[in-house]
Formats: sequence, C-alpha cells, structure tokens
Amino acid sequence: MPPPALPPAFADWFARRGWAPHRHQIERIAAARAGVSALLIAPTGGGKTLAGFLPSLIDLAERPTAGLHTLYISPLKALAVDIHRNLETPIAEMGLAVRAETRTGDTPQTKRQRQRARPPHILMTTPESLALLLSYDDAPELFAGLGCVIVDELHALTGTKRGELLSLGLARLGGLAPQCRRVGLSATVARPETLRAWLSPTGRDDLDRVRQIMGRSGAPARVDILETRERTPWSGHMAVHAMAEVYEAIGRHGTTLVFVNTRAQAELVFQALWRMNHDNLPIALHHGSLAVEQRRKVEAAMASGRLRAVVATSSLDLGVDWAAIDLVIQVGAPKGASRLIQRIGRANHRPDEPSHAILVPANRFEVLECRAALDAVRAGTLDGDPPRAGGLDVLAQHVMGTACAGSFDADALYDEVTRAAPYADLSRRDFNDVVAFVATGGYALGAYERWKRLARDEARRYRVAASHFLRSYRMNIGTIVEAVTLKVRLGRGRILGEIEEYFVQGLVPGDTFIFAGELLCYEGLRETVVQVSRAKGGGEPKVPAYAGGRLPLSTHLAQRVRALLADRRRWNDLPLPVEEWLKLQAHFSVMPPENGLLVETFPRGNKEFLVAYCFEGRNAHQTLGMLLTSRMERAGLSPLGFVATDYVLATWSLKPARDFDMLFDQDVLGDDLEAWMAESSLLKRAFRNVAVIAGLIERRHPGEEKTRRQVTFNSDLIYDVLRKHDPNHILLRATWADAASGLIDLQRLADMLARVKGRIRHQRLDRISPLAVPILLEIGRESVAGDAVDTLMAEEADALIAEATSGPSAPELPL
Repeated sequence: MPPPALPPAFADWFARRGWAPHRHQIERIAAARAGVSALLIAPTGGGKTLAGFLPSLIDLAERPTAGLHTLYISPLKALAVDIHRNLETPIAEMGLAVRAETRTGDTPQTKRQRQRARPPHILMTTPESLALLLSYDDAPELFAGLGCVIVDELHALTGTKRGELLSLGLARLGGLAPQCRRVGLSATVARPETLRAWLSPTGRDDLDRVRQIMGRSGAPARVDILETRERTPWSGHMAVHAMAEVYEAIGRHGTTLVFVNTRAQAELVFQALWRMNHDNLPIALHHGSLAVEQRRKVEAAMASGRLRAVVATSSLDLGVDWAAIDLVIQVGAPKGASRLIQRIGRANHRPDEPSHAILVPANRFEVLECRAALDAVRAGTLDGDPPRAGGLDVLAQHVMGTACAGSFDADALYDEVTRAAPYADLSRRDFNDVVAFVATGGYALGAYERWKRLARDEARRYRVAASHFLRSYRMNIGTIVEAVTLKVRLGRGRILGEIEEYFVQGLVPGDTFIFAGELLCYEGLRETVVQVSRAKGGGEPKVPAYAGGRLPLSTHLAQRVRALLADRRRWNDLPLPVEEWLKLQAHFSVMPPENGLLVETFPRGNKEFLVAYCFEGRNAHQTLGMLLTSRMERAGLSPLGFVATDYVLATWSLKPARDFDMLFDQDVLGDDLEAWMAESSLLKRAFRNVAVIAGLIERRHPGEEKTRRQVTFNSDLIYDVLRKHDPNHILLRATWADAASGLIDLQRLADMLARVKGRIRHQRLDRISPLAVPILLEIGRESVAGDAVDTLMAEEADALIAEATSGPSAPELPL
C-alpha cells in the first residue's frame, strides 16, 4: 500500500491551521518520492514555497540525518531571509529536529565558517554564495548527502548571467551528489520547456526527468489605469502629476506597495508623497542602494503591518510573503506583461481573492503601453525571450572556481558543463578556448605572468597556479558588475547606503541631493565615505542615477501597442486626452501600421526631422539611430543628431531624407554596424563587464578596491590590444554576444528591419505631427533629474502641439 500523501504529524499540522493541502503540494510530494525533479508553476500565495519544502521536511522527519540535505537558492537576499523566517514556523510547530539557516553576502564570516564545518539541514542562499561554497576543497564532503535543490523565482534567473553561473553550479552538484533532485518554483512562465530543460540533469527538456506541476489559477486580478485631475504629460518619466491621486489611493487602502522602475524614481516618488503626507501616514522607501539595516527594518515593519505604504524598486519584486498588502501601484509603464503580473502578485497572496493594482503612466505613450499590458494580463499572455547560449565569460569564471576546489580533467569538465542547459550546445572548440584563456590569458596576453592562473600537473590535470589566485577568485565572484559605490554617512552617525562613484565626482561641497528619502547636503569625501548633513532647503537637489536602471519595452507589449494604434475601435477605452491625441494624429498625418513602419519627415527651425515609429525598445532604437545617422552622413544629408525612446526614434539633419528603403535596409547591420561598433564606447563598456566576470580584471584585492576609472583604464588598454593582436579572443566573442543581446539589442533590431522590409510608409508633412511631439520634447533632456523633469518643458509642449494642430481644417479637441 502506498504511503499516505501526508504523514500524520504533517496532516495534523495542516488541520490545526484549518488548512487542506493543495493538489500541487501533494503532487510535489509524489514527485519527490518517485525521485524525479519538478517544475512547479503556481500563482503567488498558492502555497508554492511550502510545496517546495514539504518533501524535504517529510524526508528529514522520517529519516533524520546529519549534514546538508536541502539547498534553497533565491535571486534576492531579502527573499532568502523571508523564506527562512516563514519556514521556522512549521519546523517549530511540528517540533521537527531540523536546522535551517541563511547564507548570503551579509552573513558574518564566523557563521559562514561554522556552516561549512557543521552545515544545517536546510540552507537558504544565493547563486553567488553557492559558487563560493563550490570553490572550496571540502565541497565534495559538504554536498555529498545533498538530496534537493530548490530554485525560487526560477523565471527571474534563466536568461541572465546569474542564472548561467547557477546552472553551471547545479551541473557541478550533479557530479558531487548524483541523487540530488532539482525543484524550480515560478509564478510566471512564458516558456515552460525552457525551464524544464534548465532543471534537467541533462540540460535538455525531458518530461521523464522533470515533472511539470501546475497550481490552481487564482482569481483574476483587478487592474485599473489611473486617471488624474491634471492632464497626462506629453513626455517625462516621473509621473509627478499623478502623486496626489497616488497618495489618495494609499489613504483608502490598508497597505500599499508602490513599485517604480528605477532607484532614482523611487527617491523622487517617495519625496513627492512625503511632502503631501499631511495625515502622517507611515510610508517607507526600499531599494538596493540603501543600507542593509535600513532595508531589513522596512521589511520587518511591512511584515508586521506597521506601514501604510512602501515605495520600492525590483528589490521587492519577488516572493516576499506579505499577505496583508491590499494594493499594488505601478508608477511608470511596466515594460513587460510578465513583470507586471509578478508585481501584481505582491498584493493579497490569497489566490481565491483578486489582487488589486493601479497603473500610473507617466506620459501619453506610457498610457498606450499600460493599456497593452492590462490587455495582456486579462488575456493571460506572457512575454519571455527565447533561451540564449551561455556566456563564455561566465564559463571562464566557473572553470576557475572548479580549479580552486581541486585539479580537474578537461574532458570530464566539458562533459559536466554541457549538462547545464545554457551550455548544452557548447562546442569543444569554445570550451578549449575558455580553458586556455583561464590558464594563460590567451595568445595576445600569454607573455604576462599575472594571467597565467592555471598550471598542469603530471597527469595533465589543471590546477591553480598560485595561492593568490584563490583569494582573488573568491573576492571577485559573481556576475553582477556594478559601478564602484561609496558609502554615505550622515554626520558622525549612521550609514544611509551607497551611491555610485561617478555621481559623487560631480558634486562640490554645498550641493544638495536626495537619497534614502532625505534631502542631504554634500560636505566632502573622506577616504571612501561621502560625508553629508541634512540640508535646509534651497536650490534644485540632484538625484543619484544608477547604471543599467532602465528596462526596454518588451517585444510582446510592443506588438500590442502597435495593434492598439492601428485599431481605432479600441481608442474608446483610452483616457479622453489620449484618445483625442490619436484622433489628431489620424487627422493631420496617418497612424503607424501594425506590421509595417511609419516614417514622418517635416521641416522645423531650419532643420529636417525624421521620426520613425519603430516600437522596439530604447536599446534597439539607440543602435538604429547611430546607424541611420552614419548612413545619412554618407548620403550627404548632414545629420546633426538623434534621440530615442522605447517607442520612437527621431533624427534631425540639414537636408531631407528621401530614400527610406536604403536607410532602413537590413544591410545596415553589416559593414555599417561593424564600423560603428569598432569605434563605439558601447563595445568597450560591454568588454569591461565581460573582463571583470571572466577574471581578467580584478576589481577587488585584499585591502583595496579599484575605482571605476582604474577598471575602465585597464580594460580599455586590454581591449585595444586584443582587437589588434587577437581579434578572435574569447572575451571579444563574449563581448559581441553580450552587446548583441543587451546594449544594442541586435536580434530585435534585425527582426524589425526584416518585418518592415517593403512595408515602409513615408508621410511628408509641412509641420510636426501630434504623435511626434513627445519625442521632440526628449531632445536635450537626458541629463535632467528632479521633480522638474515632468514640468520643465510644459510651455514648449503647448507650443509644439499648437504648431502640430494649427491650420484651417483642425478639429476642435481639448487636450
């Protein structure tokens, strides 16, 4: 007779809580008993995390063992801490002899050392901490008895370099603990076959090895687009015009999460809400640059119900279990349907009740994007990029980490690496090149001892060449390459958090800036600490900006926005000012086609403007802008500049363009792209990140950390050497791959040019069109920060729209 789904002690615990186990929790237990891995897809609040741990708790209760039994991997430190806190409840209430602990970068060194010597039964950690544990020579003993690895929020890791590093770590664990099962947990999955392959011990999608378990769908979310008393701005990104309504919504609900897209926006939104907080509502701020102590205080206060609202970035996107959240507000367009669903899921955590969310677009194009996102949520469609090949720079880091744990055989390591899904199709040539790079630096760098990190022993196995390479690897582990940051200290007291070095370089004593929810006055830099005091007001404060803060519009939402614009019947669902804006565009020009490309040209101020409605995201548009202006230069059009948003690209020149098939031909991605990239700083920036991840450039040494300027100087010198003497070096290949999928979004641009070939509609106008007003307002605004960003150009907006809608045939539409 098969054992009962739940052992008596566990069944009693559920009963005492008034619960009945969900079907997907029972299926997880059955999969574990069958010895197979599992992908569990279930809505937030459906007991997904408990389903991940139940089989481990049952196994430990029935077969007590010493040593590490279960690893829980989280993409966020805060999530690991929160899960640990929640797991202690069933452990304590059932009286289980189970030790569960966390291990992250914030864990004290003494505790980390103790965890290796006397590991807990369940360890909650991050991809970086796992890589570090695998780099020690006692890793085989530590992981020998491992029974399960749980990867939470799996969708947030796949397709990223952190995910690639983790996949290689899992392949390593597969050799150290072949009996280990893998469990992936996710609420939003666009491509389940990709996640199943990622979890498989073969790196291939295999339903016999990875069982897919589906949780019961929750109640449909209630999502609204905020309509404000003030008219929706033509341009801008901060949504300051809507803060009064946002504050009113917070006041009407018990607890609210206010999500924004960047840390700078978080600071500004928090300040705007605080200024109008006449009711003294407890409102807090949470983002990744704040001091860890401050973040923990906010998380604890939120969990205990002491806060009415938290303004947060993606630092709280995932998993943190706060059932009492009544409302989620998304300030700014969400950029992706999956991301929006993930954020909506933060509300309620009760699948039988609908989550409530409000979208707050910052400008008129964002209204269209929010409408498209709302339609995607209602249709249940998700966005997700196809899987990409694993990065060679990440592989180089893993090869070095493997050597740190002990010598390795290249053939055996190749077999192991290709059992990680991102590297399943890795060629032996690429693998050999990576190992050669880690061992010697490669052809052009082989004469330098500093890059000879591996040596070979008598058995032709690779080992670390010197002990200082061990320390260097462990100090520089991980794939998150952030700009150098400096701590911010208030007076002689507490550390508020960290801001980027380049921002501080632009400050002089007396300057004010907004950080950690406060208006601060810069007093000076003392060693590596930014000394500040509370400012008394006066002047326009600056706001720290952070590299990589903006996410591009997803392909899925872009398609929906184009379809919305092309279908006039759907305009009635839009706010009245936006509907009128589109009607004006249709009157004075034409609408962008769903599958083609509208290009408008018009004269203005002794210049010729070209506006292309591509809807392919900021990165792809910036690349296209570079290539277009280069091609326009060769055509004698005397281009003067370009500006790009997520939706539109505009160029201006002294002479008008006429041959649009030539300008937007696919061959622009050939020689033109290579010539531009060879001279572009973008490729050097991508190489700098690749070189740091691969270990070519060490940012941290014992007792010191290189400044951003030092890292840039070193990487630029090496980049020039490799381009000249070793153009096929694996780090240059890795750089091109990164740039193509990230900084320049090459594949997306190529897909767009192919889609519009033969479908370009040129509309010659005698003045700016209504749809072109927002992009012209962006010219010269990139460096503007602060509350004024949404109001600085109000007069110019009025002038531009008046210009766009002037003429005897203009309809009377209030805007």
